[in-house]
Amino acid sequence: MNSQIAAAINLPHQPVAILWNDEIPDGAQRFKDNSWACSLWLTAAAAKGKVTACSRDAFGCFGGGTGLGFGDQYRNFPGGTEGFCRFLSSGNAGHPEGEAVAKALKPFADEHFIEEYLQGERYLKNPEAVQDFIDDLPMRDIPTRYVVFKPLSEIDPQQEEPIVVVFFCSPDQFSALGVLANYSFDGNDNVMYPFAAGCQAIGLYAYDEEEKDRPKAVAGLMDLSARLYLRKHFGENVMSMSIPWSMFQTMEGNVAGSFLERNTWNQLLQSRMT
Repeated sequence: MNSQIAAAINLPHQPVAILWNDEIPDGAQRFKDNSWACSLWLTAAAAKGKVTACSRDAFGCFGGGTGLGFGDQYRNFPGGTEGFCRFLSSGNAGHPEGEAVAKALKPFADEHFIEEYLQGERYLKNPEAVQDFIDDLPMRDIPTRYVVFKPLSEIDPQQEEPIVVVFFCSPDQFSALGVLANYSFDGNDNVMYPFAAGCQAIGLYAYDEEEKDRPKAVAGLMDLSARLYLRKHFGENVMSMSIPWSMFQTMEGNVAGSFLERNTWNQLLQSRMT
């Protein structure tokens, strides 16, 4: 499937289709079991033409397993959910159980993770705020073994139906997607921008929207860690927009006759090329 939206906004990479499957496509790239990685690396590879997948046994990190729909993996984080709540906020230093976990991890984890584990990433003010954040997530355990990422061009809508389509895009393209998301849908709030990990924006939140009567697109890459991990793949001026499949199909049909064929957008395109 070739995307009319991608052509109109001059997207340099492929939109990525996310599917739930019980079988893995032949040749799909995967993480090794129990290896640390960022799940967004798999989506980045799919945007560049590779078919990739993660599974219940290999999803890169506990946050990625949670964000892509393999249940609440924060329970399996070193030190459990309490350890994660301190890790994302004020840190595990000064907590005997947290310091014991850090000591046990030293032979296996790199110095950067140990330092972050003890001192905290400080993305939320305190562990209680992190617990509220977890409680607010649209947590789920998807009904399949794999999450598969495919370049949209490899999707035949007659044979398989994605859950979500993800665009990695520049600020101008991000803005155009936001305008198109409001072009023919009721209301002025058809894009949501949750405080979320990068994987949660393309996964949990987008999955949840696809099941609603009035789905919204999900803006992403507020996540500073994900922005850092993706910099070598897309550069610094990248955002994500995850569009539920049902909404995406309507948006595809709205390209012709829209602002994407008018002067303002064309001038923005030309300014990027000069």
